[in-house]
Amino acid sequence: MNKRYIYSACLAVGLLITTSCEKFLVQDHPTSVYDELWWNTAADAELGLYRCYVGIPHGLSGRQIMFLDALSDQLVARQNTRGEYEAYVRGIQASNWDRANHIYMDNYKTIRRTNRLLENIGRVYMEEWKRERFILEARALRAYYHMELLMLFGGVPIVTTALSPENSYMKRNTEEEVYAFAMSELKACAEKLPTRYDFADRTRITSGIAYALMTRLALFFHDYEAAREASLKVIELGEYELYRAPNPADSYTNLFRYAGEENKERIFFRDQGSTGAFTAIGIPSEGGQTVLSPTAAIVDTYQLKDGRNLNELSADSIELFRRDPNHKDMRDPRLKASVFLVGDTFMSSTLNPFDNSGVNSNRLGIQYSTSTGYWVKKYLDERDKVNTASTRILDFMIIRYAEVLLSYAEALVELGEWDHPDVLYYVNMVRNRAGMPNISLNKYNSQEKMRQLIRQERSVELAFEGVHYFDIRRWGTWKEVMNGTVYGAVDPETGRRIEVETRTTNGERSFWWPIPEVEMLSNPNMEQNPGY
Repeated sequence: MNKRYIYSACLAVGLLITTSCEKFLVQDHPTSVYDELWWNTAADAELGLYRCYVGIPHGLSGRQIMFLDALSDQLVARQNTRGEYEAYVRGIQASNWDRANHIYMDNYKTIRRTNRLLENIGRVYMEEWKRERFILEARALRAYYHMELLMLFGGVPIVTTALSPENSYMKRNTEEEVYAFAMSELKACAEKLPTRYDFADRTRITSGIAYALMTRLALFFHDYEAAREASLKVIELGEYELYRAPNPADSYTNLFRYAGEENKERIFFRDQGSTGAFTAIGIPSEGGQTVLSPTAAIVDTYQLKDGRNLNELSADSIELFRRDPNHKDMRDPRLKASVFLVGDTFMSSTLNPFDNSGVNSNRLGIQYSTSTGYWVKKYLDERDKVNTASTRILDFMIIRYAEVLLSYAEALVELGEWDHPDVLYYVNMVRNRAGMPNISLNKYNSQEKMRQLIRQERSVELAFEGVHYFDIRRWGTWKEVMNGTVYGAVDPETGRRIEVETRTTNGERSFWWPIPEVEMLSNPNMEQNPGY
């Protein structure tokens, strides 16, 4: 592991940089007091555990989970002030790639915090039940941070102690070893963690969160039996349900707005995790900035309200829906809830990226406007335009119940049980909440057809939530969808879709992210991923 990352983990809020590396290693809490003096009371342990939670990523700032789908066929990212996502999709990212550096460092920094708490909490004066719960929370968080590293970088060092300089040159563990570690830790914690907390502690790790993380990790590594078991555990807890608004037609839309923020669908979420939404997916004419823009590929994925796909229509009808994607409001309601199309309105603005007359700050291609002719609608709420430092920001859902239901159905399909009654039951439950009709075995009458349907459902249900990037990699569709021309909306003057960019991602090289250059230079035992 990189010493710089280890040392940076030892810094606390307000701690000034010094020249003593040894001092860094023993001072990573807010008061800059040595461990021998710090770990005394339950309040000390509480603050130490809080710092373990700090590493949970935001959706649109910091680690910005939503931006991961700009590395897929769903989004295009512009403006490198938010990260060099364009370098990745062009296949030219190197070991100094800023996104890899940030996430690698941030995860190991927080892993170190969990290890320091676990090593010292035993001598803290506190109630035993609380100590045991803090230990479980820290272990589950440590497993989550290892899991995130594993799913991006492949095999990485498993770190279970607060390292000192003499043992910091760690080798990479294998993918299998990190997977086994993360799954084992999450399972052990899931079996003992509370299933719920009071409102004040609603962001703490629960049993359901641990099982949901196991589900996502197991799916990524094609361990479908483990994914089935873990997702079924979440369902059987009875703690979660799909959100439904007083007006059912608003359910999916309000799920990502303040109107539906407090809901039982969210399992794992970042408190106020949508900070920065107005400067990442905002509308320029309303004072926002557009960095992420949806592609034609995701717009085409939404079915019609009668359950037909675009490729089931006549050539003339396909062309009609390309020019006017939600013609006569005939498409899956999740499209309207997730994407701003040409002619839609937001606040006082009518969105027309092809209007070049006068002053149109929303026109295509100018700085901080759409690059595809579409805008992201999820997590963009009018209230954010006037938010101040004292205003509460919308939470960002990292894992929600709909994902778990689709994961359970997918695991059954991949295990050969594509016609299991639960597959139809849970897929239809997700579709019905959005206003879509049931599917039946009359149409989806084979494993392959059901597999493709569930992949389509995941793509539209979870669009722009940072899930699709991992899905296309584990599905093996990475090379297919991440090479070639990216298209946007149809230009009314030419009648053709605009060509946004050409992607030349090397699937083999880009499947795993590069180990950061600074890590490679400082750790002689570290090995780089192939191609870097």
